[in-house]
Formats: sequence, C-alpha cells, structure tokens
Amino acid sequence: MKKLVSVVLALIMTLGCVALSSCGKKASEGISVTLTDGAEIVIGVYEPASGDNGPGGKQETLGVRYANAVKPTVTIGGKTYNVKLKIVDNQSSNDKAPSAAAELINANSVAILGSYGSGVSIAAGESFKNAKVPAVGITCTNPQVTEGNDYYFRVCFLDPFQGTVLAGYAKDLGTEKAYVLAQQGSDYDVGLATYFMEAFGKDACVYETFPKDNADFTSYVQKAIDEGAGVIFAPTSISYAQLIIAKADALGYTGTMLAGDTWDSNQIVSAADGKNVKIEVTTFYQEGANTEFDEGFRAWLNSDSQLLTDNGGNDMIAAVSVMGYDAYMTALKAIESAAVTTNSAGESVLTSVAVRDSLAAMNTASAGYTGVTGTIYFNEIGDAARDTAFIKKVDTETASWIFVKEQKAQ
Repeated sequence: MKKLVSVVLALIMTLGCVALSSCGKKASEGISVTLTDGAEIVIGVYEPASGDNGPGGKQETLGVRYANAVKPTVTIGGKTYNVKLKIVDNQSSNDKAPSAAAELINANSVAILGSYGSGVSIAAGESFKNAKVPAVGITCTNPQVTEGNDYYFRVCFLDPFQGTVLAGYAKDLGTEKAYVLAQQGSDYDVGLATYFMEAFGKDACVYETFPKDNADFTSYVQKAIDEGAGVIFAPTSISYAQLIIAKADALGYTGTMLAGDTWDSNQIVSAADGKNVKIEVTTFYQEGANTEFDEGFRAWLNSDSQLLTDNGGNDMIAAVSVMGYDAYMTALKAIESAAVTTNSAGESVLTSVAVRDSLAAMNTASAGYTGVTGTIYFNEIGDAARDTAFIKKVDTETASWIFVKEQKAQ
C-alpha cells in the first residue's frame, strides 16, 4: 500500500510540474532558464499551419524561421546561447488555442511569437498572461489582442488605422457605395469590416456575412453587382478570397476588390492570374523596399523545396514573412536586454517576466528595434507605433504585385 501511495504522489508531483512548466518553479515566476553552459533559450511560435489561415500562417512562420537561421544565438551576460524555436500549429481554431498555448508554455518558452489571425491570438491571451510568458503578435491587428493584457505586445498596425486607411483610399477611387463582406464569428473579418464602415460611412455600405466553410459566393458577389458597389471590401482569409476572386471574374464584377493584410499573398496573385479583376490591399511591406533582406530571404527559400511549398509555391515575398522576421529580432533584443537574476546556487537565471519587462521598456524609438519594416517600439498598451500602410495592387498580366503608394489615415 505504501508503494502505491508513493507512486500516486509521484504522479501528482509530475503533473504539477507540467502544469507549472517545470518542476520547482512558482507560477508567479513565469518560465525561468538557468544560464549554465549549454543552456538553450526557447522561443515559441504560435501560428496556424492548417485551417482557414494555414497558408498565411506558414508564410509568417517562414519569416521567423529565416530570422532564426540568420541569428540562431543570443548573447546574455557576455555568454552565447543557442535559440530553439518551438513551433505549434494552432489550427486556425479559437477552440484549440488554449492547448496550443499550453504546449508552448510547457516547452519553457521565454517568449512567444504569433499569431496570424486575431481570433486565435485573443483566445490564447489569457493563457500567456496567466503563465507570465510574453507574446509578440506579428500581424494580429484586432485591438482586443493587447487590451487588458500586460503580456501581449505586437509589431503591426491595428485595424482601426487599417480600416480608416482603406476607407479613405476607397473614397480616393471615387467610390460612392461599398459592399462589405465578412465571415461570421471572425474577429479579424468583422472587426476590420466595422472600422472600414465607420470611416467610410455606414449608410453608404451594404454589409453581409457568410458562414464558416461556405464554398459558393455567387449570391454575395451578385448582391454587390446589383447594389452598384464600386468596391467589394472583403477582409477574409486567403482560402475564401480565392473563391471570391473566381466568382467576381465569372460574374463580370467591374469594380475594385479591396482587402486588408490577409490578401497580401502570392496565392492571391495566382488566383487573379489571367482574370479580369481589380485587387488592391493594405499591407506592412512592399517587396523591393529592402534589397538586402529580399535577396537573402529569397535565396533561403530557394535552398529547400519544402520552404517554397510553404511559401505557396514560389519565392514571392509576403509582408507577413517580413513581419515574422522583425518580430523574432525584436524578441531577441528584449531577451538580450532582460535583467538576469542569481539563484541560491549562484547561477544566473533568465525569466519570462524579465523578458516581458524588457519588451515594455522598448517604449521609445531609441530603445526599440530598427528592423526591415521600420523602427519598432511599444506604447503603454503594448502596441507598436505604426502610422503608415503600403497600398499595392495585383497586375493580372504579369502575375505580380505593383506598389501604389504609402498612405496614412485621413
């Protein structure tokens, strides 16, 4: 009986250690890493590799992986340590978010990057906050991601800004009526659609939503045509965007399709190739803006066929990949700058709480990280100071993106 009790107690202790991410740590300490020789610094990557946002999540993760290939080590207290990426698929699912977040926390991640998709970022926020592990959002643009969460930061602009920019640009195109289409229940779709309509004027908008897994957009595109909408604003995932583009071409829609950052993908270009459609988007980066980065990233993509597959089949550079690169480098700077403590054995210790504090201290341009997409620093909420978006359009004849302009909110 004593042996059985001992086994049960050992099991309870083991499960308790897993719940706290590592045995002997208090939850209030977050994740701690003893900086002994050979110690590894783990950065979690919380991104979709499947589901509606899988294509975009893979491209965002590629940027993080490339950054890790460029800078695979971090220097702390004069010593160099290897950085390991722990990549977990959140499956584009809010329901799967807590378990995916827990896997990263239990892997002793001192910082977490992601996610592509605001909904899954919001859904995992409490998990990161309760574990005291900082997360750096890459392109999750909904304001709710960082609201009330001292452990969530982000390097991208927000949807109130992006929606206002898109609405202003729609007016610049001479649009008098806009058809707005969003997926039901999608925090990103509905949020960005709302901000667009507020800036454009709700009375001049026709708004509809479609259910998850919808495959036929005939009635929606036809509605836009019947209403005489000069633009179709559809801030959807890439998988739905491809269907909308095909239907707009088939039904002869002659207006402009506008979208936010999710449509900035080579897969959108492929979907529009050879079709009679007009597509313009707001995004974070225009290929060609940084030749050194572009050449290095493209060479890396072409070094492995699987990398090209994950990038959608070619070496076109997506803005989300560039943002992933900058997010990794921002996190690395925070880790290098984080305060290191000493344990009872006289060993140096890095904690996720210290990394979080280091991120919060990057609150001015001089204290921030100057990356490919500009200088990144955070306000008191944890949002990056961004006031400019790139606008670009698809050239259906050359199957490429064409830079249109940089635009601020009007």
